[in-house]
Amino acid sequence: MAGGVYANALAVWHTAHEFTLDFMVNSQPPQAAQTEDGQAVLRVPHQLVARVRIPPGAAFEVIRAINENMTSYERSYGQIQRPGADEPLYPPRDMGNTGNGSPRE
Repeated sequence: MAGGVYANALAVWHTAHEFTLDFMVNSQPPQAAQTEDGQAVLRVPHQLVARVRIPPGAAFEVIRAINENMTSYERSYGQIQRPGADEPLYPPRDMGNTGNGSPRE
């Protein structure tokens, strides 16, 4: 697969035979809402952009690869910062080249 997609959220779930990684975009800020019985909740709209299924034995390799790359990133660019509440969720300031065209400026 040459292209790629942007995701800023991840949900992980499993069965006895596979782990499923759902990559999503949440492009709107959380909004207060109420359930039918009046319970206060936060509504955070998401759109699924990619689903990847891996065998359980590969899960540790995925975690190892992400950990190694985070360490390398921080060596090159400094500590990874989490966006604050005032940062837009999408699009990111510098999305880079995702393989879907030229990099954003």
